[in-house]
Amino acid sequence: MTTVSKTNLEIISSDKVEGTAVYNPAGEKLGSIDDLMIDKVSGQIRYAVMEFGGFLGMGTDRYPIPWKMMQYSPNQGGYIIPLNKDRLQRAPKYSKNEIPPYDSTYGSRIDSYYQDL
Repeated sequence: MTTVSKTNLEIISSDKVEGTAVYNPAGEKLGSIDDLMIDKVSGQIRYAVMEFGGFLGMGTDRYPIPWKMMQYSPNQGGYIIPLNKDRLQRAPKYSKNEIPPYDSTYGSRIDSYYQDL
């Protein structure tokens, strides 16, 4: 059996995505991926939930970002999203203890916020 480097694969395990840094196009770190939300019917990733704000994990909010907006950058070793911090702070978010129902209404709210990007 041939051993393949895990970092050079096009397909990656979700546990390798979780914790990956997220940057804006200017190279500022915005946060890191906390979770992936997967559509049960299609099997496609719908949202990457990014942690942003807080200090040492306390007061950190979670921001669901449409997966199609995430672009992996090998140079950064993380994902790039076309948002600045101000736009991100106004995005749909929730605390770790108040996870919203990821139903069609909530999904529409997220998607409509990001539709012009």
